[in-house]
Amino acid sequence: MDIRNIAIIAHVDHGKTTLVDQLLRQSGSFRENQAVAERAMDSNDIERERGITILAKATSVEWKGTRINIVDTPGHADFGGEVERILSMVDGVCLLVDAAEGPMPQTKFVTSKALALGLRPIVVLNKVDKPAAEPDDVLNDVFDLFANLGANDEQLDFPHVYASGIGGWADATLDGERKDMSALFDLILQHVQPPKQVARAEEPFQMLATTLGADPFLGRLLTGRVEAGTAKAGDTLKALSRDGERLEQFRISKILAFRGLTQTPIDMAEAGDIVTLAGMSKATVADTLCAMEVDTALPSQPIDPPTISVTFGINDSPLAGQDGKKVQSRVIRERLMKEAEVNVAIKVEDTPGGEAFVVSGRGELQMGVLIENMRREGFELSISRPRVIFSEEDGQRMEPIEEVIIDVDDEYTGVVIEKLTGERKGDLVDMRPAGTGKTRIIAHVPARGLIGYQGEFMTDTRGNGVLNRIFHGWAPYKGAIQGRRQGVLISMENGVSVAYALWNLEERGKMFIGAQEQLYTGMIIGEHSRDNDLEVNPLKGKKLTNVRASGTDEAVRLTPPVRMSLEEAIAYINDDELVEVTPKNIRLRKRHLDPHERKRASRSDA
Repeated sequence: MDIRNIAIIAHVDHGKTTLVDQLLRQSGSFRENQAVAERAMDSNDIERERGITILAKATSVEWKGTRINIVDTPGHADFGGEVERILSMVDGVCLLVDAAEGPMPQTKFVTSKALALGLRPIVVLNKVDKPAAEPDDVLNDVFDLFANLGANDEQLDFPHVYASGIGGWADATLDGERKDMSALFDLILQHVQPPKQVARAEEPFQMLATTLGADPFLGRLLTGRVEAGTAKAGDTLKALSRDGERLEQFRISKILAFRGLTQTPIDMAEAGDIVTLAGMSKATVADTLCAMEVDTALPSQPIDPPTISVTFGINDSPLAGQDGKKVQSRVIRERLMKEAEVNVAIKVEDTPGGEAFVVSGRGELQMGVLIENMRREGFELSISRPRVIFSEEDGQRMEPIEEVIIDVDDEYTGVVIEKLTGERKGDLVDMRPAGTGKTRIIAHVPARGLIGYQGEFMTDTRGNGVLNRIFHGWAPYKGAIQGRRQGVLISMENGVSVAYALWNLEERGKMFIGAQEQLYTGMIIGEHSRDNDLEVNPLKGKKLTNVRASGTDEAVRLTPPVRMSLEEAIAYINDDELVEVTPKNIRLRKRHLDPHERKRASRSDA
């Protein structure tokens, strides 16, 4: 059978996953009456809740006798490790661009990777039925983007279609029939070349592992494109590392291929097809699986270096072990090592005491997703504030810089520019109108300056601003950046919070807890209205006498507490604070719970 391998790439929220849903439906991968979840490709819970794609997933459809293998890739740069490897196993890409928003930071990120690999994109102008859509202007912007990224003449001569993923149609012209996706299917068959590997079918078997998975019955699963030869279940293969070192010899226990949304066992893996092999125990992503006579490993994509690190430690608070079952450092270490194996963009290192582990990755979102997954699996953790990873170049200290693109109402541009360029040491690159009453601001800001900025940005813009960011490059260290301005309110007692005490403390600042919640000494219960930390007693009840009975005063009315999400909590804390994460709770605390230890530690730091 004829094969085409394509990846769908786009900025987050431009409609990749919805479009793939339509391609599956219209190619007959689902029965007419089959119940299929919306955004069927976003299969894990966190992807569904956040509406983002985290893991690349493959599917395949048949159109006019040709099998089209489609890979849905993440849009967030934090999961860039996935995108780079996926692009190396396809022969074409569909670049999806929102016809109202135009090219965004992650559009630029994924497109630069695709162009560098020599792929010729098909541009899909999606959401053209939106009221604010300006497809022709966006098409010109895409051309300019390709030119700026150094595309060659062949790549600049890209075909395009107008589409609506929600509406389920794609057309070569704006005033076409708008009935189905056939225009996009036909363009893929015509524009994307069949895999070159098909010509190497007679050579010994070779395949580069691109993604790693696991199955409770089959064990370790490696997915990739077959570069040469064929293999059947039961054949003996070997695994080579990137350097060509032999890792193991194994027997293929099963070969799976993507058919619609399911993986089905097949008899033979053929050159050019994207398949999953089972049976190995050590081989991992970027390793070569090959016949016994092959001695050279296939070249694999280098991974961008991590830019931030977070310390994962055991939960040693007085309330440890009440919610989760997995609390020992040994169990946490095993889980993190397993993650580092599957996710090549993450690195895990032990600390000298063995009680904590330094996890380095591409961004706060990637770390937040890992912590959220572990929390749901029953782990209890204490998490430090993210730290930026610096590098040395010619004896100079270099730090990672992010490109920030902000769309905001005109009235808030002043406060946003002041925060980015004044307080956070950023450089303003561009500022231009972006539709009626809106401005687009582009700035290069140190990654350190953006930790914790998202929440502040939403407050400054009354929730109307849109902020996107992407790794831009390295630049010389820009000096100290001021952190959080406010101090915190710290509990000085163990016990259960009392409404009357919290009511009396409200004039001191914002509360993070409500009445009748478990507390301990050293736990952060609110934000102080001033810049110093303050120890308070949230357990102090009303003194009752025969004159002051409990019912004589008006019932206490508390202001609702501020509840932080996991990412907000991690970005909020200072270096001497931790986030305690359990399956049911997210609490903020001081690193040293005892007040005397805190004083000693602050003196030694000073």
